[in-house]
Amino acid sequence: MPRLAIHGGKPVRTKPFTRPSSIGQAEKRRVMEVLDSGVLSDFMGTWSDKFYGGRSVRCLEDAWCGYFGFKHAVSLNSATSALIAACGAAGISPGDEVIVSPYTMAASATAPIWYGGIPVFADIDACTFCITAESIEARVTPRTRAVIAVDLFGHPADYEAIQDVADRHNLVLIEDAAQALGASYNGRYCGGLAHIGIHSLNYHKHIHCGEGGMLATNDETIAERARLIRNHAEAVVGDKQAVDLTNMVGFNLRLGEIEAAIAYEQLKKLAAVVYARRENADYLSRCLDVPGITTPLEAVGCKSSWYLYACKYDAGVIGIPRDRFVAAVRAEGVPIVVGYVKPIYLEPMFQQRIAIGHDGYPFSLSDVTYQRGDCPTAERMHFDELVYTTAVHEGAIADDLDDFVDAVEKVMDNLEEIKESKNVISK
Repeated sequence: MPRLAIHGGKPVRTKPFTRPSSIGQAEKRRVMEVLDSGVLSDFMGTWSDKFYGGRSVRCLEDAWCGYFGFKHAVSLNSATSALIAACGAAGISPGDEVIVSPYTMAASATAPIWYGGIPVFADIDACTFCITAESIEARVTPRTRAVIAVDLFGHPADYEAIQDVADRHNLVLIEDAAQALGASYNGRYCGGLAHIGIHSLNYHKHIHCGEGGMLATNDETIAERARLIRNHAEAVVGDKQAVDLTNMVGFNLRLGEIEAAIAYEQLKKLAAVVYARRENADYLSRCLDVPGITTPLEAVGCKSSWYLYACKYDAGVIGIPRDRFVAAVRAEGVPIVVGYVKPIYLEPMFQQRIAIGHDGYPFSLSDVTYQRGDCPTAERMHFDELVYTTAVHEGAIADDLDDFVDAVEKVMDNLEEIKESKNVISK
């Protein structure tokens, strides 16, 4: 039986895993067209024909609407900016409570704070890792104004149930689909399942332009408010004769012409990217038949776009702690990680209730507290059960996937060696 690499044996894999590389000649041609034009941004922070940006920005927004079937798409310089603009457009005000997921990138939870909103964390589903309608319902109070649901790891949340809660309580529903480009729920694309949807074009995502984000909505008023927040609203509302000035303090959240040109070409590749990721995830799920490891599933009516491939680890079945198992697999030369992000409410901002200024604003407006145990499922996933790999991306080849499976199986075949080892295995 081959000796484990973590104990000095030969690893399954000695070369780096294949990396996705989706930038090609089409993107280069588009970039050169922009450079040759000499116009790298065509926005003006005044009420003029340049308020909505230049040719590449408008082409991208039109293409986004056409591809996904949205009425309005607003490009921004990041998905974080899109989340902030969404909260502002939704009318979040100081003291308003916004129900958010604890298990996601922090911006999904902190965006309301820019408008004085109070994040309230609802727990996640143990299979999809997305925020649940039941947990949202339990946290609704008279001060609740909105919900930000996250399609984690490319899998959509249960929007039929969540929308029912939002409708009954008159809440604005925002969908953070940053990780779910091309995923769908009951035949509808993620990012279009709520009042406002968010996509990311950050370089980690399915398609990208380095940094960028998109806000989508079928509500013309919300779309226009988001455009104002994107581009110096306070300097524009007078000439535009805007009536509702709530949150009309603007930023410069504009996407440049180069980034928009790249994203326009990247969008054409999305279907192929998602297809490849789904094929790779399906292959891993067929091959990873390991007692104690639960491979990810897709809920009925859902099609994940597989941003990550996240499994659940049962130390009681396998017989060794999760960290020791993952360290041994990683030593075999394959990418595998424990947990995802620490539940956000355990971060210092929430534990100390300090955000903007020295006096605890906006937490000083609320008696909402944050403590260990608030979201037990999220905590269990992070601290005890969840493991994931990025190996399902569209650039992965058969050897990558086979080596991943072989590494897991090799460790499973050598569990007694790990149990008997006195070596300290770090995370």
